[in-house]
This record gives sequence, structure tokens and C-alpha cells, in this order.
Amino acid sequence: MIKKEITDKKIIQHLSQIEKDGMSVFIMADGRFRGAFFNGTELINQMRVQHNLGILETLILGQGILCAALMIQTMKGKEHIVLRYETNGSAKGFSVEVDSTGYVRGFLLNNPIPVDKPLESWDLTPFFGDGGTLTVTRYIEGGKEPQIGTTEIVYKNIAKDLTYFFLQSEQINTAFNTSIQFDKEGRVIGAGGLFLQSIPIYGGKKTKEPNKTESNDKIEDFANMAQDELLRRAENAFRAMPSIGQWFSDKGNRDDVVYGLFREFNPKVVLERDIIFDCPCSTESFVRQIKYLPKNELDSILKEDPDPLEVICNNCGSIHKIYKSMLK
Repeated sequence: MIKKEITDKKIIQHLSQIEKDGMSVFIMADGRFRGAFFNGTELINQMRVQHNLGILETLILGQGILCAALMIQTMKGKEHIVLRYETNGSAKGFSVEVDSTGYVRGFLLNNPIPVDKPLESWDLTPFFGDGGTLTVTRYIEGGKEPQIGTTEIVYKNIAKDLTYFFLQSEQINTAFNTSIQFDKEGRVIGAGGLFLQSIPIYGGKKTKEPNKTESNDKIEDFANMAQDELLRRAENAFRAMPSIGQWFSDKGNRDDVVYGLFREFNPKVVLERDIIFDCPCSTESFVRQIKYLPKNELDSILKEDPDPLEVICNNCGSIHKIYKSMLK
């Protein structure tokens, strides 16, 4: 990726005064839940600069990027995920990618998004239309084929629809909460996300073993009842989270939320990691792709197109200059 500089002096100053970007990965309730709390304020500002986005575009793609980053906690080993949110509204949706190494990238399916009148609220449902699909594609190292899961868009809310996806496709109670805070001039001054997932006691759907005694059945029933109560309390704590974007914009930190909001569950941060907006694209890779074009197309480019060519990466907005001499 050709990194573009954030040049807004007010944003640069603000970023220097708040908590630095980062993700706190934690477990709680004796390992019954895993979670992540993420400050992505600088990441969203970098995403915005790379794609030169307006406020509405930043809000939609930014929420997709934050959700994708939080999905790193669901990866096993080296893995790559593509999250695609497609609607029939004017926003069309987005495609974002996240890698287990900690980079995330993505693009809007319609940019800029047509707007008939000034935004009156942060409600995105008018731009998502009536219907659509959310698709998660997992590329696992060593896997022969990608794992693909798709659900209908039900809530027209990216975080809620992703929560619904996990419940339907994996039967796991999972929750996402993302937020982006703008100042009066439309600058992103806070952005982040919260992820929480219940870890099933029995590793999936409950199945009754043929030789179980009635006593063992009762013990299992009591365990399920306790898990249901624990889940209810954890959901209540999750919902009590104030605006995450505002939290970080007001110089809040991650530890106060993890150890404060979930204190009754004895949380423990087990990992701190960096998440950045980045892309593996390069001028060399685009040169190779152009060279593989059919000969008549390549000849046409060499004869008729300007020198240098300018190739824009959809995923990160990088502009790669390719001189014709590089194609011979």
C-alpha cells in the first residue's frame, strides 16, 4: 500500500492526546466468554484518507472495517476473512478483508453514495434498502476450498446483522458493537468496537449420550441453567456500554471498560495487539497482472494509454504509477 499522510492538523493533534489505537483481547467468567475491545480511531482516519471519503461513506465503510477487525478473534491460526455486505439501497454495501496478522482493508460498492438531502441522523437504514445479504468467506491456511456462509440482512445494522450471522451459521451467541464519533466539522475523533462471544460448554449442539444416567442428565440441566443466567448477565453488561466512539474521543481507555464494565465476571486481558489499515498491493503485483493480459489488450495499452499508467487499488485507494517500460 502507498500510505497517504493524514494532514489535518486538528486530527493529528487530537490523535496525540487520546489513547493510541490497539485491541485488548480478554477472557472472563472462567473462560466461558472471550472478547475484544478495540480503539480504531487512527485506523478509521487512515481509511478515510486512503479512499478520500465523505462523512456518510466513512460511517458505513468504517463500521464494516471495525466489525472485520473484531472478527480476528474468531480465527484459528493463519486465516483470512472477507466480509461482504450487499444491499439493494443506494449505499450498495461494502467488501472488507481482515487477516490474522492484523491488517484490514476494504472498499465501498458505491462511492460516493448519492444523497438527496442533508443527513438528519446517523440512521443508515434508508441507504440500505429492503433486502440484501451478508457473506463471510474464510480462507484457512492449508484448506482446499474457502468456507462460505451467507445470511439475509435483517436489521439493516452492520453490527446486529453480523451478530445474527454468527447465531444462524455457527449457533454461537456473539455480539458486536461499533461506533464512530464525528466532531461538528465532520472529523473522526473517536472510533472503536466491542466483541463478546460465549464459548459453548459442550462444543456445539447438545447431544444425549446413550449411557447417561438420569443423575448425569440433571447435572447437565443445572449447568445449562447456570449458563443461561450467566449469558443474560453478560448481555446486560454488554448493552450497558456507552458510545464507544465518544468514549475514545473523550480520552477513555480500554482497561477501564474491560475491567469496569465486566468486573463481575473477573475479566483478564490475555493479549494486546495492533490492528492497522494496510494492503499487500504493490506496483510490482499490478505490473505482473497487466503482463498476463491477452496480447492484443497489452499491445493496445502500450500504444494508446498514457505513460505512466495510473492503477488504483480498490481495497486501499493507493495510486500505482506504472511506466510502459515496466511492461516490456
